[in-house]
Amino acid sequence: MNYDTARKILLDQAIATEEHPDTLLLRMQQGKPAVPGQITSILLALKVVFEGLKEANTIDRQLAHALYLLTIKTQQLFTIGRKNGIDWPPLFKEDLLRIGTACESIFSGVWQNVN
Repeated sequence: MNYDTARKILLDQAIATEEHPDTLLLRMQQGKPAVPGQITSILLALKVVFEGLKEANTIDRQLAHALYLLTIKTQQLFTIGRKNGIDWPPLFKEDLLRIGTACESIFSGVWQNVN
């Protein structure tokens, strides 16, 4: 996977469009967990984007917005869902925390262990 593909995956998973109606955020808004492989793809894309931006001083606004949504909005949706009685799958919260840690790594320029 190259940087452009990874960036596109992150944008597609954070921002719902007609082309991508099954984004992580949209599924969570509907009270549904990630589809199999979705979290793995996001984490791989985050690592590739991290490597691609390691030496960069700036991050484009669209990517920063997607990273924000994948970090903060997913946590908010998880909490709201739990309060509304959604029984999220085991380890889903940990998966979302791994996504948040990877996003933080992109902003800091230092990769943190996300296992």
